[in-house]
Amino acid sequence: MVEIRFHGRGGQGAVTSAELTALAAIEEGKYGQAFPSFGPERRGAPVMAFVRVSDEPIRTREKVYEPNIVVVLDPTLLTIVNVEAGLREGGVVVLNTSKSEAEVRKETGIKARLALVDASHIAMDTMRVPITNTTMLGALLKATGLIKMDSLKAPIENRFGPIAQKNIDACARAFEETKVEG
Repeated sequence: MVEIRFHGRGGQGAVTSAELTALAAIEEGKYGQAFPSFGPERRGAPVMAFVRVSDEPIRTREKVYEPNIVVVLDPTLLTIVNVEAGLREGGVVVLNTSKSEAEVRKETGIKARLALVDASHIAMDTMRVPITNTTMLGALLKATGLIKMDSLKAPIENRFGPIAQKNIDACARAFEETKVEG
């Protein structure tokens, strides 16, 4: 079983990213589970969402404490949240940033493998909004190969309707531009 923790801020799409990942896994015949973790936070407050993907039925319903993968939609969270907490050995942090690997490591102390993409720039350029949820999914796929890009198409179309293609384009562009380090 692969466990993922998404970090974002309310309104950025972390919960949607988690749901789309689980739905794409199900499209492939795998088992998927997604759920958020937040209280009465408002737009802009830190939120987490979790995903499990498995070839076997998923019986656990608890929060993900030791993820294989951490996806960070908002780089400003790095100064207030230890995104590496509980990350399993060999895990990867997928990060929205315009900074280099050396800059990220120096500023954050992250030791894990990194997958870096300027998702904010891609989202603004492709969709004209600063919402990085589907963009970061492209980075997740590049870093992990967990699911196939084609498996995301139907869930994105169902979720976004008339603006689905822009989201698919942003996802594909992020896949191409993500740099996997370490």
